[in-house]
Amino acid sequence: MRAFNYSAIKEQKWDSDILGLIAAIYKEAGKQELYLKQRPQELEKLVEIAKIQSTEASNAIEGIVTTNTRIRQLVEEKTAPKNRDEQEIAGYRDVLNIIHSNFDAIPITQNYILQFHKILYSHMNNPVAGRTKTVQNYISATYPDGHTKILFTPLSPFETPAALDKICEEYNRVIGNMELEPLIAIPIFIHDFLCIHPFNDGNGRMSRLLTTLLLYQNGFFVGKYISLEAKIAKNKDLYYDALAQSQNGWHEGTENILPFIKYLLGTILAAYKDLNERVALVETKLPALEMVRRASENKIGRFNKQDIRELCPTLSDSSIEGALRKLVSDGELKKEGKGKSTCYFRLK
Repeated sequence: MRAFNYSAIKEQKWDSDILGLIAAIYKEAGKQELYLKQRPQELEKLVEIAKIQSTEASNAIEGIVTTNTRIRQLVEEKTAPKNRDEQEIAGYRDVLNIIHSNFDAIPITQNYILQFHKILYSHMNNPVAGRTKTVQNYISATYPDGHTKILFTPLSPFETPAALDKICEEYNRVIGNMELEPLIAIPIFIHDFLCIHPFNDGNGRMSRLLTTLLLYQNGFFVGKYISLEAKIAKNKDLYYDALAQSQNGWHEGTENILPFIKYLLGTILAAYKDLNERVALVETKLPALEMVRRASENKIGRFNKQDIRELCPTLSDSSIEGALRKLVSDGELKKEGKGKSTCYFRLK
């Protein structure tokens, strides 16, 4: 079976890109601490919206979808799930709520990971919920001509429980003994989790929930206010590419983990930068028109309604649409396309 030794990682020489990302994340995390002290009400406005975006995006990556209205109602627990997709969405919401409320009291062990997986499927009858995989699974790609190619073969069902225990043990040791920088240890743990692929279903969503949990436990709370899952979903091809690059040689312990580490750290840093922009927009009670105007000024080139929604999470869709119409009629913005292909760009 693949061996795991996280202590050996501290001997690796990290390139300037990774060191720069880590330094920048710590700098942004310091700003967040300042926001928490000076503008707690503004940050609190972003929490529920981030939960909705995280739940929607992480499930959408796996093709699990419902309407925007239903997502909001499900996350706010104002309705019961009506179908399988909504049952899975409700399960993700439940795990995310537990992480938000109890992150500091959740040990990183196989038992707790299995409990999370069981909760993920608690709204449906899934006989393998909360159990490691019972059959061999594969990571594959389907191409436009219809043929499928296996990209990576995870560990066998027999090897999985011991491997899951081992990566938890290794992670807890290097974090507990402060042997390894958390922003290095977290991507490595998540990458190993995805290569083990411990469940018949739900591995991607579990990896994103665990990423949020580990970041919270190490003092990086950006995911509470900005959806990391939404950022991954927006550029999921980059996510899958980084994962694929870092999986080569994993079984032999010769993989190059750098692409996945850089991808995840870059996503975290981008979320922190988004937080700066959103705090600036919600710190005062601006009219919807002015908020959308300022958000559009932050965009370079063409943008769509979703781009504005991400910067103005406290506004309703109708408020954003009304403001965009006004800015177009006033000659500040130009509108192109129709329907889902509608986009805008600034004229002045």
